[in-house]
Formats: sequence, C-alpha cells, structure tokens
Amino acid sequence: MALTLNTNIIISLLMVLSIWASLAMSRTLYEASIAERHEQWMARHGRTYEDQAEKEKRFKIFKQNLEFIEKFNNAGNQTYKLSINQFADLTDDEFLASRTGYKPVPSQSRTATTSFGYENLTEVPTSLDWREKDAVTQVKDQGNCGCCWAFSAVAAMEGITQIKTGKLISLSEQQLLDCSTNGNNQGCNGGMMENAYNYIINNQGLTSETNYPYQATEGTCDTQQETAPAAQIQSYEKVPSNNEEALLQAVAKQPVSVAIDSSGFRYYNGGVFDGNCGTNLNHAVTIIGYGTADDGTKYWLIKNSWGQTWGENGYMRIKRDVEAVEGLCGLAKDASYPVA
Repeated sequence: MALTLNTNIIISLLMVLSIWASLAMSRTLYEASIAERHEQWMARHGRTYEDQAEKEKRFKIFKQNLEFIEKFNNAGNQTYKLSINQFADLTDDEFLASRTGYKPVPSQSRTATTSFGYENLTEVPTSLDWREKDAVTQVKDQGNCGCCWAFSAVAAMEGITQIKTGKLISLSEQQLLDCSTNGNNQGCNGGMMENAYNYIINNQGLTSETNYPYQATEGTCDTQQETAPAAQIQSYEKVPSNNEEALLQAVAKQPVSVAIDSSGFRYYNGGVFDGNCGTNLNHAVTIIGYGTADDGTKYWLIKNSWGQTWGENGYMRIKRDVEAVEGLCGLAKDASYPVA
C-alpha cells in the first residue's frame, strides 16, 4: 500500500515537472520567436541601438506592443486593423512627443473667430476624394519632429492652390518650421495651423518644397527663399466648432486642416477607425474627403504626415457623424482652411 502511494506521488511529481518543463520550453520558444521578429523588424526599418542595454529595453517595449496588436486583431470584432510598423519600439509618450505637435494657445488668447464662407452651402456630394481631383500631393513624413501643424497647413494650402489655379505644387513645410515663429509656433516643439496661415499671409506666400526642402529639424530662416513664393493665400477661415455638418460643407469645397486626438492611431493599418480616443487635441492632419464604407459606416478621409508605410498608404479613414458633437477624437473642435 505504501509502495503504491509513493509510486503515485512520484508519478504525479514527474507529471508536474513535465508540464513545467513543457511550459518553460514554450516560453523559451516564444521569446526566441519574438526576438527573431524584432531582429527582422530592426533590419526592415534600419533600426540600430547604441548598446545592448538599449536593445534589451527596446525589445521589451516591442514585445509589449506586438502582444497588444495581436490581441486586438485576434479579437476580430473591430472595423479596423492594427499592424507592427516603424513605431513599434517606442512608448506611447515617446511616440506622441516626436510624431505629433499640435499646440493650441488658451482660448482667451486666440484671435477673434473668422467668418465661415460655406455656411449657406446646401448641396454637397455624397462622397468626395480630393486626390481624384489632383488636389493632394504625395504623403510626406514629418520624422522625429513635432511639426504636424506645418504639414496640416501646407496640405490644405496645396489643395486650395490647385483648386484655384489648376497647378498642384508641393509647398515647403521647412519654411514654416524655420520662419513661422509667430504666436506660439515653436518649430519641432509644436504649433498651430492658424499661426502658419498668418505667417503665409504676412509673408505674401510660401515657397516650394523644391526650393526649401524638409530637414526634420528647425533651422535658421532662409530669407532668400522666404521671398520667393510659389503660392499665396489671402486669408483663412475657421469652421464652426463642434459641427460635423459645417465641416462637411467646408471639405466639399477644399481640403481642411483639423486638430485631433491621435492617442489611438499609432498602429492603425486600415479600415474605418472607430476606436477609443478622447478630445485632447495633440495632432494636426488634413481632411481630404469623405465617403461611406461597404457596411454603411460614414467616414472622413484623412491625410497624415507619418509617411506612406503608415495606415492606408499614409491615409486614414475615421468614423463620421458620431453622437459626440466634437466628432470622433475631437476632429470637429478646431478646423480651419486657407482662402486663396
């Protein structure tokens, strides 16, 4: 009896040890798999680290981000997908610090509200894509510089310039980065589209990307290129705040700059985004159209400045006509557009 009992205990212990060993092996294989994916990701994006300690730190972040993305996609109950992209070894705070840059001033410090020239527009198309009308340049990349405000303003100005003149010209974000220091514009440390428009108006134009190429860092204003405008605007107007219908009227006539809460966008890969986000406006993009997905979901079409490998070749669809008056992620709170 005792021998049988001891034998059963030994067998049980061996089974437990076998399970532990199997789990340990699985964890080891899993870690090795993630490590290999990290190496492949580093090679694909040309990422290097200064030492082994930094690599281990970034691997841990990469692993956490990968697990989050895979868990989200495997749930299979969303209208959009996420993917591992060039931002996968950054923390949320690091990403937002380097890839956003909308920096509003307190409301009491802002200039008086401008008129809204499209308020009486009653007929708008059911869908619109300004790319199809050749009013959108290729997606650009702000790099590790918090100057989304410059890219948003430039994209809107490129659009209205083409609509008015028939010429699509890639304009200079770098000129705004270096020279538009009015208001609270602080180069890579953030700024506002309104201040960019005011600079362009006072400077009597903005030069081309070719004349003043982007460097992803703030430099000294090139006064020679500053006085060689490729396009001009007369003024700018604000879209009435918290009004997606008014925003639709404006986008029906031209691309529009908007501020947005981008906290949930980092790994967006495609589909109509309807995820969790607040109204803490920290990023600036340009709405270049709108439409309705196959499942009937209405969306805004957004041009971003995170390169062409992000999202849908650099673009994003985000849900339109939501219950919140601010629009999803606050996109209807602060919108503006240049007048040429």
